[in-house]
Amino acid sequence: MPLDFTAIDFETANSSNASACAVGLVRVRGGEVVDKTGWLIRPPAGHDAFFELNTRIHGIRAEDVIGAPTWTRQLADLAAFAGDDILVAHNAGFDMAVIKRACDATGDECPSYRYACSLQVARKVYQLESYRLPFVAAEAGFADFPHHNATADALACAHVMIDAARRVGADDIDGLAALVGVRVSQIEVAAAPAVSFAVA
Repeated sequence: MPLDFTAIDFETANSSNASACAVGLVRVRGGEVVDKTGWLIRPPAGHDAFFELNTRIHGIRAEDVIGAPTWTRQLADLAAFAGDDILVAHNAGFDMAVIKRACDATGDECPSYRYACSLQVARKVYQLESYRLPFVAAEAGFADFPHHNATADALACAHVMIDAARRVGADDIDGLAALVGVRVSQIEVAAAPAVSFAVA
């Protein structure tokens, strides 16, 4: 299997995982970046307050997302870009929680993506003082990017996984995970409740 995956990064409006306000996506095929995109998102109602702390980090304000697609409207575009790929993110538990919680907030069906974490991989492959994305990306040869820009962060994450796979001789994400001793996980989607019919 080739080194194919989609790297993803979300920025959030506040402390709620459901408050996605931007997403970045990067497609990797055969260990090469072949496409990238990103867009702003209007967070779900009830999760749409912009905290000063969050805005200070990523620079996105409430007025910036007024005309942006809602979570529901943009979900199809996200799914179309990612396809059946394994998703990769730096601290992937956060980004997968964004997908799950935003879908919970809107009632959308949550896609059950398989995913791997570049933070976990980096801790196994590199010897660094800090495993924050800018430090890890620099070790992977991808430095000086605008951290907390969702597309730039996704691109940095992609380069980390490409470099880590090269260093350990892995051909794909499953092989990389196995070689360094981390898990490829899956978003857990609750099954629909069984419908029972009373018999008269």
